[in-house]
Amino acid sequence: MTHRPEHPELDSALRRRGFLGVAAGATAAALLGTTAAHAGSRTDAASTASTTQGHGHGRRPIVPRGKLGIQLYTIRDQTKALGFARVFEELRRYGYDSVEFAGYTQGTGDISLRQLKRLMRDNGLRGIGSHVGYYSGNPADYTFATQLDKVVDDAAALGVPHVGTAASPDRYGRTVDAWKRAAEDFNTYGAAARKRGLKFYQHNHQMEFGFAEDRPDVRLYDVLLAETDPELVYLEMDIYWAYAGQHRFSVRPDGTPAPFEPLDYVLAAPHRYPLFHVKDGEHDEASADGYHMVDVGDGDIDYERFIGRVLRHKGRHGHGHRTDHHWLMERDDAVDPNANPAGSLSSARRSAAYLRRKR
Repeated sequence: MTHRPEHPELDSALRRRGFLGVAAGATAAALLGTTAAHAGSRTDAASTASTTQGHGHGRRPIVPRGKLGIQLYTIRDQTKALGFARVFEELRRYGYDSVEFAGYTQGTGDISLRQLKRLMRDNGLRGIGSHVGYYSGNPADYTFATQLDKVVDDAAALGVPHVGTAASPDRYGRTVDAWKRAAEDFNTYGAAARKRGLKFYQHNHQMEFGFAEDRPDVRLYDVLLAETDPELVYLEMDIYWAYAGQHRFSVRPDGTPAPFEPLDYVLAAPHRYPLFHVKDGEHDEASADGYHMVDVGDGDIDYERFIGRVLRHKGRHGHGHRTDHHWLMERDDAVDPNANPAGSLSSARRSAAYLRRKR
């Protein structure tokens, strides 16, 4: 099924311009020591299967070799407790290829971009992206809006090819015109990034899929899709939050049905989505979002299907080849001992084992 914008007035703009889519537990030794002890049998079996199956039979891992990353926000407690060097060693051991930053210090104290770049290189990791704040009430904050040159200079110095934001485009409100203004901001940021050889991207949460306050028949995500330049603005689909948006906003405020499928947005323009957040959840009717977070592979989102469909889809112009996409594991509440008693490194390890297993 090909995605269509939900309001006909946006249709021509969508075809013309395309679309857009940082953001502790026990001692350091104990935290590292418990990751194996708390790993579930599901992932252990999957990890074994990934090393014993598929040879000579054309079987491939769910995420292609070289394309598995992690958003470091997932393990922010461990980065603060252990430092980047020890955390990067662990991530490489789990099979990660790349990291996405959510701040360049994460409570570790002073560390230079050059030191970070060297630590990634020493551990065989690639910096793939960085989340930077979009706007803030404090002008001194590190944001696109107040420090655009520094944002792109830092990303270029670190060697990450993508620089983006996970902040909502709600800066000016939730009307159609407000989101058009946000789209103008994003086009400006995209132009600045392109001058440095980078790609600017926007990361979604569920609220992007809600409806405009002044036009309750218009989905706000579609406004961004219509008003951003596809040569300047790229997207990082957070798949979990997209499905939470599907659950929460499948009906318009007037009660009329408004179903959508997150995958259709990607298949309509796969080259616009260089990055994905791979986050899993179980259905939870007690939650307004319809899900609660779990390790990847333990939830209800069919990642074999989703990732497989994207990798097989080349688009009308040959875009969307498997080498064009990076799949970044994330779990927002991995550091919360109530939600995730096994700890954030366990989540990182188990999720990687699932995504690297043969299918």
